[in-house]
Amino acid sequence: MRLLTSRLLLLLLVIAFGFATTSMLAAPLQAEARATEIVFASGPDETGTVQRLIEAFNESNRGAIHVTWRQMDRDNNAHRRQLVKDLSNEKGGIDLIATDVIWTAEFAKKKWVEDLTKRFYQAYDRESLLAPALGSATYRLRIWGVPWYTDAGLLFYRKDKLAKSGFSAPPETWEELGRMARKVMKDTGTRHGFVFQGAEYEGGTVNAAELIWSAGGELMVGQVTVTGSVLPGVAETDAVLISSDAAARGLDIARKLVADKVSPAEVASFREKEALDAFVSGDAVFLRSWPYAYASLRQAGFTPDQIGISPLPAASAGGRSASCLGGWNLMINASSSKSERDAAWKLIRYLTGADQQKRQAREAGLLPILRGLYDDPSLVKEVPVMGLGKEVLTSRLHVRPSTPFYAEVSARIARVFNQTLKGELTGAEAARVLDRELRAIVLRNR
Repeated sequence: MRLLTSRLLLLLLVIAFGFATTSMLAAPLQAEARATEIVFASGPDETGTVQRLIEAFNESNRGAIHVTWRQMDRDNNAHRRQLVKDLSNEKGGIDLIATDVIWTAEFAKKKWVEDLTKRFYQAYDRESLLAPALGSATYRLRIWGVPWYTDAGLLFYRKDKLAKSGFSAPPETWEELGRMARKVMKDTGTRHGFVFQGAEYEGGTVNAAELIWSAGGELMVGQVTVTGSVLPGVAETDAVLISSDAAARGLDIARKLVADKVSPAEVASFREKEALDAFVSGDAVFLRSWPYAYASLRQAGFTPDQIGISPLPAASAGGRSASCLGGWNLMINASSSKSERDAAWKLIRYLTGADQQKRQAREAGLLPILRGLYDDPSLVKEVPVMGLGKEVLTSRLHVRPSTPFYAEVSARIARVFNQTLKGELTGAEAARVLDRELRAIVLRNR
């Protein structure tokens, strides 16, 4: 009996020890399993800044949140198609999404992204953010995203080459740009005067819009009105305004730049990379691009004495230039679980913090969305494009149409602009075609 009791006691001790050992071994695994895994999708980043920010976030949230960064396609249209495919699938794998400012209306109306209005007002003072950037994340009076960084079209030029031809300041009008470009091309042997984005994609739409706006024209505008008093609702209307002499004039400016050989015929196939490459190689006097190009130029070896930055030209003396609002917002997948959405929100708060915004400006040349950073003299000195960016963002900025069917609108504008650059349409013909096609889109989507 004593022997049996001893054996039973020994067996119980072995079992207890086994459970304890198993529990100790499982504890780290269970702790690791408690970490919320999320996927953050954004475009490629050659500077490595995004990867470093994600790594720093993961380190500071070890055991609680782990972020995997997914790089999307460089091409804007392909990037959108990838997101649409993922967001259309309720089991899609993306939790936090970097979205172009023009996608807000579509993504919000289709309920692919979470309404962040309540979260936003609990965490942010809206006055601390640049108003145009925040406006790009708003649809039907609700906030669907938080701006990550902002953008504005700018004119880059070879300051050193202009000086050799006797010019001490950049052009103020498109006509002046043409005259200056032809003289510098003749004096220095530079192949091209002005390069920009004219391919049939979103960049073409942006360039077309800037030229039309600079001439005093418009594309289309949307109006949001609150309806009802007991149960308030929101109604939208879209008005197509492109059939004007001013819009035709803006499109003719682009056509003339190519016809006069100030811009090469190849601009009809240029995207951001091709235009920047032509400028970096020394083959162009002027470049239309986004603020990040300045960081790329410095990395390519250009000095501040060689490169100048200014607002884009106006259509006429005394007129106002126009720059298109660009940039990217951060949105949360509405189909993600609550824990994943909460983790994504924490990452948004991190990426939009002052320290991270400064780091993006310094390392990647991206314009911050926090207004106060533009008054930081040391940061502006390190990132000169911020000084001009502030001026453009506050006085020369225009926005593309905010509409759920923007993809259709943009595709038509880019195609007709491309045809205009190729000499297939005059400015007036292009404006008439766009007026007819955009009206058909609005009617079809009512």
